[in-house]
Amino acid sequence: MTMKRFFIIAAIAMMAFSVASSAQSRFGVTAGMNFNSAKIQDVKMDAQAGWNVGLTYNLDLPLGFSLQPSLVYTQKGAFIGDKDLAGITQKVGAINLPVSVQWGPDLLVARPFIDVTPYVGYSLFNKAEAEVLGVAEEKSGKNAFDYGLGVGAGLNVWKLQVIVRYNWNFGVLGSLKDFTGVDLGDLNAENETFGGISVNVAFFF
Repeated sequence: MTMKRFFIIAAIAMMAFSVASSAQSRFGVTAGMNFNSAKIQDVKMDAQAGWNVGLTYNLDLPLGFSLQPSLVYTQKGAFIGDKDLAGITQKVGAINLPVSVQWGPDLLVARPFIDVTPYVGYSLFNKAEAEVLGVAEEKSGKNAFDYGLGVGAGLNVWKLQVIVRYNWNFGVLGSLKDFTGVDLGDLNAENETFGGISVNVAFFF
């Protein structure tokens, strides 16, 4: 090994050690509300409020970046039909793994940031309640993998964090395709997708 290569390797090692030693990490808990709507073909289902809760981990990186993976349980819902006559209310519960990539300046008392969050998930239950003139019947559907992308903004103050983002769902997490006894007519329920706004608050230890 030449002296030049030795100095290059030593410099890289020192830089890596400096980054690792200066990086701060912390665990936390997170909870929030989802305001989701679903779409089957060109028919949009009414938005239903849901919720999410879980664990999160934040790692500070150089140049104002941070990485924040989380493990959360999320419940989503949607409605299609006429609330006075007949309709289908759907609820889906899933385990999600979002990985938030954040960037923002540290202003000492607060840190505003922008947020891009790809995520994957798997549904634990998928239920639909069909109601006709006050008579309801509940059915269970197929569980499925899910994936999507969220984009938003947030603010860190002390040990608290607030993130508001819009989420695009690209998977078929809540597909109504395999429900029995739920008549959707000519609609292709296999193409159902969820999406909407989420508001989350995290507390770090």
